[in-house]
Amino acid sequence: MSIFEYDGLLFDLDGVLTSTGELHEAAWKLMFDEFLTDRAEAGGMPLVSFERDDYLEYVDGRPRFDGVSVFLDSRGIVLPRGEVEAEPSFESIAGLGNRKNELFNELLGSRGADPLPGAVEVVRSARAHGVRIAVVSSSANAEQVLVAAGLRGLFDVVVDGLVARKLQLAGKPQPDTFLEAARQVDVAPDRAVVFEDALAGVEAARAGGFGLVIGIGPPENERSLLDHGADQVFRSLAEVRSD
Repeated sequence: MSIFEYDGLLFDLDGVLTSTGELHEAAWKLMFDEFLTDRAEAGGMPLVSFERDDYLEYVDGRPRFDGVSVFLDSRGIVLPRGEVEAEPSFESIAGLGNRKNELFNELLGSRGADPLPGAVEVVRSARAHGVRIAVVSSSANAEQVLVAAGLRGLFDVVVDGLVARKLQLAGKPQPDTFLEAARQVDVAPDRAVVFEDALAGVEAARAGGFGLVIGIGPPENERSLLDHGADQVFRSLAEVRSD
């Protein structure tokens, strides 16, 4: 069955449509390694740095503050939640999250963002077929990333971290943001396809009862994406068949 036989396509952003997944991962590592180094030195303990497995398991695809909280829980570290607009610091979950956001925006400014292989082609083909499309991202920077990658004009609906906060939607792995995007493009979940690279996002799409969940990632991520609910896995949107 062609993806264009569905009524809607919902795309995660970073790592699916744009190259910025690697910027997020780099920003998370910089932030957590700063924090963990400071904590290890203060306590006279050995440093156990933030690694890629930590990113994939605890952080990738989740709203920023949730990612901080889940990772800290994995290390047995307790911090207060803090105010949403807290200054970037090591004093609270919000402070750490805002430090990560600060680092991400620095990386975005210096490195920019590019569409990933197949992204523009799939989205333009969907529009030509009359299929409704939306971006669903946990990031509060989705608009900036879409503009930087030259993709903003292709999407009428963007449900991102800012929209989720405004509407008080639970973040991935809960399905709320995907369901809101489906509502906004007027498509029933079982008539929509979700494209996701994060385990939390795949779980969210499966929990939302979407018609087809396509995981995007390298071969080493295939088993995990399938185990978390993907129906199929491709390395990029360039491999997704439209016929």
